[in-house]
Amino acid sequence: MLTQQQYVILSLELHMFFGRIMKEHSIFLEAGFTPANPDYSKAADQFKEQFEIVLLNAVNLGNGIITPTVASSGEIVTNYTLGSEQKTQNFTGIAINQNITKLEADLYGSPNPRITPELIQQVKQLNTLTIPLLDGLIDFKSNILNNVLSCYMFTVNYPLLIEHILREAKMYRSHLAALESGQNPDSSIKETELFWDQIMMEHALFIRGLLDPSENQLISTSNNFAQEYAALLQEAKSATDRTIEGITGATLQETLKYRDFKEAGTKGISECKIRSIILPLLGDHVLRESNHFIRLLKQFT
Repeated sequence: MLTQQQYVILSLELHMFFGRIMKEHSIFLEAGFTPANPDYSKAADQFKEQFEIVLLNAVNLGNGIITPTVASSGEIVTNYTLGSEQKTQNFTGIAINQNITKLEADLYGSPNPRITPELIQQVKQLNTLTIPLLDGLIDFKSNILNNVLSCYMFTVNYPLLIEHILREAKMYRSHLAALESGQNPDSSIKETELFWDQIMMEHALFIRGLLDPSENQLISTSNNFAQEYAALLQEAKSATDRTIEGITGATLQETLKYRDFKEAGTKGISECKIRSIILPLLGDHVLRESNHFIRLLKQFT
């Protein structure tokens, strides 16, 4: 069972990472709808605003409480996040609260934070309020996916991307449920690698498909990463809880290389040096997810 200190820290770290991910999913969905679906655009914007509130609350509660490792991991914010938000807002017309990002840039962690009864109660309230919000977002994404697959709706987002962001929302919710039952949600090496190997593989497939057809070298590199993670995913599926440790090191090394590729891509997109239909914030988004996976893998090695 978790201690109260672990409960508070892990909850706030979870919200800081996944709360931002969910708000950005909402932005990507909103940007992908056509004029035929204004109600869906409005609903996506409302989810964006609600997860901005979750994220802001977590940042305000968690500064000086989260661990130094998470604060410096690059999974909460990177050097590209603010600029990516500004460019994405300009391109799409979707308002993005950039003050949160400025607050995140000043986040610091503590190796021995002071956990008060008041803070425990505030974190529990944040968790309790976020679960039904996630349930609503999961239903929304499921509805979009069903509409797309039944040819009732067109969106510029791939069906696989909608499945991908739906899976991440369900992961966030399951982690919150684990915390509320006193469990550490990231305690299984195998489950962690199975989930994030698939996410990394799909990132490579999305990047490959969203690059301009003339970007031959980047397309080839993306395809190679997709194949590498497909192989790692198969190895992880075949491994037991005991033998999975044998491939964790290889997964970490692959993800470090992948992180560097994504960082170069995020920089290239933000500087308009790469031809693509990738929103700048999407580049930064997948970079942060790699940083998150790297941090988890390092815990197991």
